[in-house]
Amino acid sequence: MRNLVPFSLELTDAQTSVSFPARRPSLIAFVKEDCPTCREVMPVLGALREACGDELDCLVIGQDRGGNRMLMSKHGFSLLDDSSLKVSFAWDIETVPTLVRADAQGRFTSELIGFVRDEWKALAADVGAGDDTLEGRVDWSKLPAWRPGCGSKSADPIIADRLRAESENSPLRARKIEIGQYDDEFEFMFDQGFSDGLPLIPPTPERVIRMLAGTSRDPQDVVAEVPPNLGPATVEKVAINAVMAGCRPEYFPVVLAAIEAVCNEQYNIHGVMATTMGASPVLVINGPIRHRIGMNMKLGALGQGNRANATIGRAVRLAVRNIGGAKPGGTERSTLGNPMKFTMCFAEWEERSPWEPLHVERGFRAEQSVVTAYTASSGPALMVDQDSRTASQLAGSFGLALESIFATKAHYATDTLMVIVPEHVDTLKRDGYTKADIRRRIQAVSSRPISALLANDISATGFKAEFAVGKSEAELARLIPKFRRDEDIMIVVAGSEAGKFSGAFHGWATGAIGSVPVSKAIDPWM
Repeated sequence: MRNLVPFSLELTDAQTSVSFPARRPSLIAFVKEDCPTCREVMPVLGALREACGDELDCLVIGQDRGGNRMLMSKHGFSLLDDSSLKVSFAWDIETVPTLVRADAQGRFTSELIGFVRDEWKALAADVGAGDDTLEGRVDWSKLPAWRPGCGSKSADPIIADRLRAESENSPLRARKIEIGQYDDEFEFMFDQGFSDGLPLIPPTPERVIRMLAGTSRDPQDVVAEVPPNLGPATVEKVAINAVMAGCRPEYFPVVLAAIEAVCNEQYNIHGVMATTMGASPVLVINGPIRHRIGMNMKLGALGQGNRANATIGRAVRLAVRNIGGAKPGGTERSTLGNPMKFTMCFAEWEERSPWEPLHVERGFRAEQSVVTAYTASSGPALMVDQDSRTASQLAGSFGLALESIFATKAHYATDTLMVIVPEHVDTLKRDGYTKADIRRRIQAVSSRPISALLANDISATGFKAEFAVGKSEAELARLIPKFRRDEDIMIVVAGSEAGKFSGAFHGWATGAIGSVPVSKAIDPWM
């Protein structure tokens, strides 16, 4: 049963308003000029208006002011103006013409959609237009037996999103910012400090409504409290930032999960964004959603050119900036900055890997979609080895390259996220190397005696001189690997089939004083 919402509409090109309900039965027709069926039934609607007299309101509502004028000029009677489409939307009109009958209290009794000649003739007789069913006023024989209607303008997806955003039941609650008629909306967003330095997509209500269609969560659910200001990140506010970043609605579940991950206390997003070292989140996506939203995990996976990769990472940065208040010059104090602060998000090429993907290693099921947030201070730094033909050699090259993170003497200082490319994968696979084997080889190759890691005249980096006080020669000869734990070496597969250039993201401070990688399952709504 259709919900008949009361309304008051002006006659087209007149200052007279007509209200519904009006304490008598009504016939309400919705039409638009560019619908052939609507043009065909206009004479019938005109005859109904004449025949019904004062006992029945016969209201014809047009959906376009210019079209209304054309119909009025040709058929000689006035149309109510619903060019705003708010009544059509409130009444859930999907097809025009739609002819609705209501009783004196404005309650729905019946409707006709499109045109079926026998149904319209029966209605004409039933509403009191005479047993002649408008005979003499309408030549029914010249009308088709049946004709479908057209889509209502209020059902157009783009228009419908705007109408939903403007309706009384709109899910949007965020403060709306009105800008001047002649203000440039792009420049306005720069001036307000919403931007990361690149242009933003204006978050109009209809765009935010479309973004919210990407999740089943209530728009007012709080996803997280975002440091440093502990701003409540509602689903709606995250959607606003996802729109500004250029996301599509199908990316939105990934953005929501990523916000949950980086705002987890263990991840420590406040420290990540505030450190002078210039750290930034790196998002790795696993599971079926990679393919569903068209993420890049192959050629150029860590670079530009893929909308999902670029905008998901950017949406998270914008949310931390605009909801949490982390802005350069404020709490964000990076000495040099970092291009990853714009975006860094990619998918693992699980199908090209002989090993368990990252999310399975971290306790999730293979069929789950998961985002893992890692903190990098720099990268991806290339690990170039075009000559090694054995897994032991290649993993040894990785170890030598990773020893340079921070400084060669900076052992136990951080972690790393390795991105191994397919050609290197094939070399490792031939010798049956597992991820555990790769990690052990890296640790063995990068191990150095404590005595070689002490601060000295060449470099003050490393263990301080007092660390060696009281230690025997045997103790100082003890080998220490680059990483405190093998698990501090995270490994994923991505990149082009051609090229022996794997990459490594250099980490930041680890553990309780720094950032711990966090993984979150992605809502399977999409």
